[in-house]
Amino acid sequence: MTTIKWYGHACFEIVSDKGVIIGIDPHDGVSLGIKPPMFKADIILVTHNHFDHNAIQVISKPNSRVLDMFEGETIIDDIEIKGVKSFHDPYRGSLRGEVVLYKVKVDDLNIVHLGDLGTLPEDELLREITPADILMVPVGGVYTISPSEAAEVVKKIKPKIAIPMHYKIPGLRLGLRKVDEFLRKIKYDVKRISREFTISKPSLPSATEVWVLTYQ
Repeated sequence: MTTIKWYGHACFEIVSDKGVIIGIDPHDGVSLGIKPPMFKADIILVTHNHFDHNAIQVISKPNSRVLDMFEGETIIDDIEIKGVKSFHDPYRGSLRGEVVLYKVKVDDLNIVHLGDLGTLPEDELLREITPADILMVPVGGVYTISPSEAAEVVKKIKPKIAIPMHYKIPGLRLGLRKVDEFLRKIKYDVKRISREFTISKPSLPSATEVWVLTYQ
């Protein structure tokens, strides 16, 4: 079983069945007006070097392995990791730079984190990051794809579970849009659950569902 926990914005903790802890896009909390992540990771993935995604020191320990905008493929502690370059804006990075999208295979689950994706992915990129069992997709617009574009990305990738991230939550100082704008653009079943859940390959839904995690 794999455990996934959301710490607001784009920060997730993923714990494998063997206890390997993966942290993605850590923030420091205080800079954003929200609570900081409360875990230490064995593997840390950073999609891009903006302050709200690269607070490595908050979740690192002396032996943490850090993949900072890593492009390519590697295996660490039986976790398969693939990083694919994309852009933080619709102009091939000329406004906000590049981002790396991560596909992480944990306990036979394909988990894809889209970071601050700012442009609709082309077919070649989609082939690199699919299939996706669980998709973490930015939906708050402003600095990333818009809510309607996020809905289009989910439709193209066809994950079993789509988890909205990077949207306006209580306390967040960034002027992002609320998750409800994204939800109005989709036709999938929506489940509102706690910020933490445990999942396995056999327990995935048969068709795409959107799981809105509760920020606490």
